[in-house]
Amino acid sequence: MESGGAGTGIGEVGTADVGAGQRWRWRLEYAAARAVISLVQLLTPRQCAALANGLAWLLADVLKVRRRVTEENLTAVFPAANPEQIRSATRQMWYHLVMMGCEVVLAPRKIHSTNWRKYVTIRDKRLMTGYLIDYRPLVAVSGHYGNFEMAGYATGLLGFASHTVARKLDNPYLDRYINEFRATNGQFILPKDGSATAVQKVLDDGGIIAILGDQHAGTKGCWVDFLGRPAACHKAVALFTLESEAPMMVSYCRHTDRPFHFEVGCTGIVDPHDMPDELRDVKSLTQWYNDRMAQAIAIAPAQYWWLHRRWKEKPVRQTKKLRQAG
Repeated sequence: MESGGAGTGIGEVGTADVGAGQRWRWRLEYAAARAVISLVQLLTPRQCAALANGLAWLLADVLKVRRRVTEENLTAVFPAANPEQIRSATRQMWYHLVMMGCEVVLAPRKIHSTNWRKYVTIRDKRLMTGYLIDYRPLVAVSGHYGNFEMAGYATGLLGFASHTVARKLDNPYLDRYINEFRATNGQFILPKDGSATAVQKVLDDGGIIAILGDQHAGTKGCWVDFLGRPAACHKAVALFTLESEAPMMVSYCRHTDRPFHFEVGCTGIVDPHDMPDELRDVKSLTQWYNDRMAQAIAIAPAQYWWLHRRWKEKPVRQTKKLRQAG
């Protein structure tokens, strides 16, 4: 990953099939992002926390960015919450999102293999390590919660390379920059679309596949309950475990009450060697890991991405019923 001021970072990255105007737009976006990154690199963690508080107020209360989606999600999941509690949770969510960005920028300069214990506390250390060093592949599931980027960074610091399935950013220059951060300690990115062969090779080689399990999968996905609401999930997540005999670990990386300090933990592991019969199908296993993600979110609900459109649509059957009723 480039340090501030080192190179332009805007060489051609597969943009030949777009117009010159679009390329310049991407370059300007990238240049603006790098300018902000350079400024953040001058700050201390406490200064970042102060900045995050100010920006959270601006984004939540003044600009009201994605306010409708955020408030709808919070109100649906926490129906007993009053308007002030919803507004407070919205501000806290934005605080954690801004801090996540600052942490991604500062991590390569602050957190190294010799001092990571100063910044990262690992719960369930023996349990998690046992599966990380296992000869078998591992499916590591987390969600849009806390700072999931730092989970991969910290895992790499411990010497465990991983492959993450993720959608590419629309701006290829920013996409490359983020991927360079992820690859700093051995976190490699597989594109969300068309990576089935690459994923299978990682599993066959006994590697680690890291996935955000709360991605919306459309009306034809596997529908389960997530935080009390129907949510569509990708069937492939469960199939990775069911078809490759890879244990599934549901983990999280959340902020603690100290700026730039993280808690990494595990809310559940299912091992095909002793998996209960009731989990040996896609829907049951998908429900299981969604319940484990919900358990992690319950630790600090404000750290979940409530602006994330997790509940976009209704199941196909419900949609058909609504059409017939209309």
